[in-house]
Amino acid sequence: MKSLADNTLVTLTLNGELRAFEELVERYEKVLYNTVLKIVQDADDAHDITQAGFVKAYENLKSYKPQHKFFSWLYRIVINESLNALRSRKETEEIDSALMASVKDPAEVYEDTEREQYIDKALQMLTPENRAVVVLRHFQDLSYKEIAHILDVPEKTVKSRLFTARQLLKDRLLKLGYSQ
Repeated sequence: MKSLADNTLVTLTLNGELRAFEELVERYEKVLYNTVLKIVQDADDAHDITQAGFVKAYENLKSYKPQHKFFSWLYRIVINESLNALRSRKETEEIDSALMASVKDPAEVYEDTEREQYIDKALQMLTPENRAVVVLRHFQDLSYKEIAHILDVPEKTVKSRLFTARQLLKDRLLKLGYSQ
């Protein structure tokens, strides 16, 4: 099943072949989890949100339109789940630096960890909408069109939010004392 296209796996799932949906989960779980982790900054929450996104996708699979990429449809669900979780969260927590693995020399690891911490703190200071646009564009390398589809907003809105978010992120980094 690994060589089958997403749309074929969706069709098989709708016809009762649960292994087909398991293949979709295996195919996209890691990338979705990493994206959610960047947004919510909590490993346990990211795991829960990713799983909830897959459950929601499975429950709503009949509403998927094959003319769109399955991954974009699934991505939209998981991003919306992430944003909803952030809205319901009372306070944010920092990402555990132990989660960041590396094979670089100790000086580079320290610099990278310090930079990551500054970026994570600055990202947390952005609104969930601005944070999502930055994560999708700069951490997931999605196009403006893909981001617009995922967030269900016009492309111009994505560009505007990204411009604003970059300016705010730069300001937040400076306020936190990061210079490089």
